[in-house]
Amino acid sequence: MKKIIIFFVCCIAIRLEVVAQLVTGENIAVVSTMSGKVRGYVNNTVFTYKGIPYAEAKRFEAPQKVKPWDGVRSSMTYGPVAPLIDPTTSVRDEGEFIFHHDWGYTSENCLVLNVWTPGINDGKKRPVMFWIHGGGFTAGSSQELPSYDGESLAKKGDVVVVSINHRLNILGFLDLSAYGEKYKHSANASILDIKAALEWVRDNISNFGGDANNITIFGQSGGGAKVNTLMAMPAAKGLFHKAINQSGSFRMAALDKKATQEIAAEVLKALNIEPSQVDSLQKIPYTQLADAGKKALKAVADKMKAEGKPVIGFGLSWGPSNDGEDLPYQLFSKEAFELSKNVPLLIGTTKNEFMPFMNIALSTATLEKVNDVIKKQRGNNADAYIAAVKKAYPDDTKPSDLLDIDITFRPGAVYQANEKSALNAAPVYMYLFTWQSPVMDGKYKAVHCMELPFVFNNIHRCAEMTGGDKDAVALADKMSSAWISFARNGNPGHKDLPAWPAYNAINTSTMHFDNKCVVKPQLDKELFEMVKQ
Repeated sequence: MKKIIIFFVCCIAIRLEVVAQLVTGENIAVVSTMSGKVRGYVNNTVFTYKGIPYAEAKRFEAPQKVKPWDGVRSSMTYGPVAPLIDPTTSVRDEGEFIFHHDWGYTSENCLVLNVWTPGINDGKKRPVMFWIHGGGFTAGSSQELPSYDGESLAKKGDVVVVSINHRLNILGFLDLSAYGEKYKHSANASILDIKAALEWVRDNISNFGGDANNITIFGQSGGGAKVNTLMAMPAAKGLFHKAINQSGSFRMAALDKKATQEIAAEVLKALNIEPSQVDSLQKIPYTQLADAGKKALKAVADKMKAEGKPVIGFGLSWGPSNDGEDLPYQLFSKEAFELSKNVPLLIGTTKNEFMPFMNIALSTATLEKVNDVIKKQRGNNADAYIAAVKKAYPDDTKPSDLLDIDITFRPGAVYQANEKSALNAAPVYMYLFTWQSPVMDGKYKAVHCMELPFVFNNIHRCAEMTGGDKDAVALADKMSSAWISFARNGNPGHKDLPAWPAYNAINTSTMHFDNKCVVKPQLDKELFEMVKQ
């Protein structure tokens, strides 16, 4: 009888635990902010808030303060995302199955944020991890990928996770500064949105159980590039204390003011608007505005090419500019590095990035076929290229591995790490994500974005991407612990990883995240030198 009673007590306890996973109600999870009270919900013991406004957007102007509200604002679902010219990716079916995008709904007034925290109004000072989404500077949102959900990371690390939406593409970067004082911040309005969100965190996060004096900004791809931009922005200094750049060093320079003003002039031309009538842009429908932006970018890119000038990034596109107002320095200039020299940096890339996408048709190709492709691409340097790849990754066995090594994102990360570490100030830690996903016969490898479920400890939430097996779960535990440790004390090392020395140009210490995590020196230096030739 005693065993039966114990059994039923255990069953009741388990049932209560399941029921208690989600807690909602009018007086549940209510927190005061500078603008008014918000109400979220509690899931899996994590207090969750979505769609909290942190600023207001007016076309082509700096973000405005949020108007206060009365009562309690419900903040239980994601808010609007920025209008998008194109979706982040054109993949469908198989690729969409793997990435599982949530496009959300759009509005120009998209300045909202989300918070996940283990406790509210408790006086605790938890590290704050401020996530900036990818999608270049033109697309994406805080809800776009299931890996972005901050619940698991907040619960595991006893940290506060914040993610944001902000203006993108032409709404975030059209430089109208030549047409009046009110537009003087238009060239970098998108980055000023992120700065405004950081100011909101500074002013409000203590009520969400966070420490305003221990904020880590982290982002991937375009989000990593935004991290770099904030590190070069004088007005953002002091709003964050550590930085993590994941695959974000592909864009090493901002556009100059001459180019951005030429783009703006072409936009007006495409819309048949005289400079004196620039305010009429406020009434142009977004789709029409975006189409004019495409035409303007092409016209200026063609002009730059004709003049023999380099085109920034993957082609002329919307992004931050060296406007002399909010971004007085180039992103990787001496002045920018000096500005952020006391900010610890964790930086890295995935092994394959976009290459598996580009070579998807060759994923099962024979060695003979792969060698033919490389010879067409590299000419007389084909043999040297193959030798350099094999030296960098001697354990690779698939013929397609010779084609799928990233040579676009990682060189910029290495350059940034070398320049920052040379200042002998705050430490730099380098990683390389080499784990190969088993899904779809392994053809996606360590593709761009593959590390995200591991960083956020969301393996099962992203099983279509990771496979969700025990190896993935084990690596996610190690990686998310490293990110949490870095956010807490500026060092990603912990007991379940081998010793992880700070990076410099001499030791080139790089943590390889795989089923077995190891620290190695840079092994792809010869490959990068050859590709530059």
